Amino acid sequence: MLRIGLLGCGRIGQVHARSLQVLDGAQVVAVADALPAAAQALAATTGAEVRDVGAILSAADVDAVIIGTPTDSHFEQIMGASRNGKAIFCEKPVDMSVDNIRACIDKVSAAGVPFMTGFNRRFDPNFAALRTRIRAGDIGAVELVTITSRDPSPPPISYIARSGGLFRDMMIHDFDMARFLMGEEFIRLHAVGSALVDPEIGAAGDVDTAAVILTTASGRICQISNSRRASYGYDQRIEVHGAQGMLRAENQLESTVEIATNAGFRRDPAQHFFLERYEAAFMAEMRAFLTAATGGPEADPGILDGLRAQIMADAATMSRESGRPVDLSS
Repeated sequence: MLRIGLLGCGRIGQVHARSLQVLDGAQVVAVADALPAAAQALAATTGAEVRDVGAILSAADVDAVIIGTPTDSHFEQIMGASRNGKAIFCEKPVDMSVDNIRACIDKVSAAGVPFMTGFNRRFDPNFAALRTRIRAGDIGAVELVTITSRDPSPPPISYIARSGGLFRDMMIHDFDMARFLMGEEFIRLHAVGSALVDPEIGAAGDVDTAAVILTTASGRICQISNSRRASYGYDQRIEVHGAQGMLRAENQLESTVEIATNAGFRRDPAQHFFLERYEAAFMAEMRAFLTAATGGPEADPGILDGLRAQIMADAATMSRESGRPVDLSS
């Protein structure tokens, strides 16, 4: 039985706790949160003890930690977990600083502990099947990947202010997905962005509407578009065009029921939020982490994937601010 310490009892911590209660071979034994009430509430549902972060990181009865705390706490927690030989699952981004991520890589590598970065979308059944069919050659050589990701509404300004910006907070998932699907590293990036949804987001120095063009050394292209607003639900679509055809993963709707009348055909809206849209992905992601933490195949996506996505997010921020493409090959 893998004994888990859960750091962060907010929304994402609760998601992982629910997965662990369903999956075999693991038990949440300790939880920690800066808000005592949040820790107590999750402890009550999992049967875990409430402890402080330091006690969990050094505990002899904790084999692995799940880090779902604010990003600015990740570095110290990764270092502490590595120092104490714990397997590590860390939500994205690993850290806002590429230099800090590289220091974490050195520490994790020296400790020899499993590390998984929380890019849950790789585990979405539809996206995973799409990648499998790409690798099987169903559409020949990939030429163009198009990723659309739009939230139903923007987060609070208080969140925007500490998020690192749309490219580091939201589009970082799409950067990882682009790498996951393309199978070739990108060497050049050009980003544009505007504050069209909420002027307060622009006043906070961020954008809420953005697009990025990525290119590989062989000339393959990926287009990513993000928006903090979608009136019809959580918009998550991918299209991959190849030499011999096209693969597409569509939105997940509230139901598959369609009505046809003399007014036309009508279907339900897209599922409203990421928790329901990616419920299966979160479960599969945690199952993969448990496998890696108990001697199975290496954790994937790993910490290097976290680094590469962060480099791309930083480059997109720089490109948007400068108005010029940024070289990713160095």
